[in-house]
Amino acid sequence: MKETKAEANSDILAELVVKGMQEKKASDIVVLNLKSLKNAVSDYFVIASASSDTQLEAIASSVEEEIYKATRQNPWQSEGRTNKEWVLLDYVDVVVHVFLKDKREFYALEELWGDANIKHIESV
Repeated sequence: MKETKAEANSDILAELVVKGMQEKKASDIVVLNLKSLKNAVSDYFVIASASSDTQLEAIASSVEEEIYKATRQNPWQSEGRTNKEWVLLDYVDVVVHVFLKDKREFYALEELWGDANIKHIESV
């Protein structure tokens, strides 16, 4: 099956997200490929953990910078910066979730999308 331009763009976007997360030493980075799921809201969810609210903000900012530098895109929507427990950056085809560790365990997004192709990214 031939990949559309939008799908190729979402692949690149997901890679840029991971790069931005790695720049700020995010832990437990997971890429959920949702393309094959019928009612998926986007092509990818990229999830990572932060050990402090300062690191949480640094990771989110790094992701935004990487994507903007490469594509000139800003997130369509950004949530959670005020309570600093879970930041969501919505790039439509790729949705980024950065959690404090305990909040990530509580929400367990990976389990909600258990049918997705899940790729664990090695720590750098």
